[in-house]
Amino acid sequence: MKSMQQILGFMSAALLITGFSSAQAQDAEITYNTHVAQIINENCVVCHREGGIGPMQFENYDQVRPWAPLIQLKVANREMPPYAYDHGIGIQELEGDWRLAQEEIDAITQWVNNGSPIGPADIAPPLADLPDLEAWNFEEEFGEPSLVIASIPIDIPAGGNDLWHKHFVPTGITEGKCIRAMQVKPRGDARAVVHHANPSIEVLNEETGEYEPFSQLTEYAMGKWGELIPEEVCRQMPANSRIYWDIHMYPGGVGATAQGQAVKDNVVEMGIWLHDDNFEQINEPYTQDLKAYPMREGYENNMLIVPPNGYTMTQGFHSFDHPVRIDSFQPHGHLRMNAASLEIFYPETGRTEAISQISNWSATWHHSHIYDADVAPLVPTGAVLVIKQWYDNTANNPNNPDPEQWVYEGSRTGDEMSHAWIAITHLDEEGYEKIVTERRESEQRSLAGQD
Repeated sequence: MKSMQQILGFMSAALLITGFSSAQAQDAEITYNTHVAQIINENCVVCHREGGIGPMQFENYDQVRPWAPLIQLKVANREMPPYAYDHGIGIQELEGDWRLAQEEIDAITQWVNNGSPIGPADIAPPLADLPDLEAWNFEEEFGEPSLVIASIPIDIPAGGNDLWHKHFVPTGITEGKCIRAMQVKPRGDARAVVHHANPSIEVLNEETGEYEPFSQLTEYAMGKWGELIPEEVCRQMPANSRIYWDIHMYPGGVGATAQGQAVKDNVVEMGIWLHDDNFEQINEPYTQDLKAYPMREGYENNMLIVPPNGYTMTQGFHSFDHPVRIDSFQPHGHLRMNAASLEIFYPETGRTEAISQISNWSATWHHSHIYDADVAPLVPTGAVLVIKQWYDNTANNPNNPDPEQWVYEGSRTGDEMSHAWIAITHLDEEGYEKIVTERRESEQRSLAGQD
């Protein structure tokens, strides 16, 4: 860990880079009470609170002030809040986007350059509106989940090799439903030891009496916010189904919140918000599914190799025989992966369109980048998804446990993976053209309003 003197040195350099003079900072009159407290309360305290996953508390000025230079460094470099998604490349309108606005970053930078003053005593900054630590992420919007399905408890030791817990749990659903949102979360102290949890659905075949695979329900990895299904789209929850839990755990934990202790009766819960019974009759929705799209054929046969002290890039191509809409993009890797991108290649024109890029990816914060419905990428029949991921097996990678190792494809935390979870709404040509027309008309109305 860097000393406070080193951090202050970085801040002096940052002052020169930002170009703010002391006089300018004084003129701005940015203080904790007038500006900074609201930014921190709205964006940071949700984790940096008593009992939260942040390593220090930011609930008041006395707690924030000693960390001001480090806060400036992390915010200016866009390392905090932890949402690695590149600005200025591809689609920027996202649901659940944690990134600070540039003016918020500038305000914190000026505040620290000005000496981190508390400000006028007669101005009380607004308090943080904090959800319960065990609350669901979509609870404020949709209320309590329609359904909560928990895994079977398992004890996790304080150390040792990777563990997997695979088993079935009934859903209790007797009639088919459409899902509007989902969240998977480890309970309590298990947050740092659950590497991933992949619940999928199996449906009872009445003729054979056997359960058969139906679809991937969702995918959880460390830091993931949840799945939000677009309106008038159905992610199916069939009747007479059961959940196949595939949970990967890393004893002791990974990342800053790793506690290095045994976890007794670890449970992973899945909250599901369902649409009303008449949703399908009213909307006649298109269906959406979530799948893991690998980088290349043979990926599952140890094709990914990252040499010691070296780098690797993988690339995959996927197309469809019908038009689709991409609703979310979640690249997946382990400790050596550090970047990912999604593009669309149009064979008829030879044009490639950048959709998303993540240049500072970390395995401790997996994000499903959910595109706003009005801008979610439309992919015509025959267009090609191009997925790229990069791997850094050198000492420069702060997540790398051992740069001297050959790294192969595999399920262990120390191995690597190369795929992306993508939620796709499957359209027909009529539905595709309808969305294209609606977007064109909306754009024309917007332009007309600016005249």
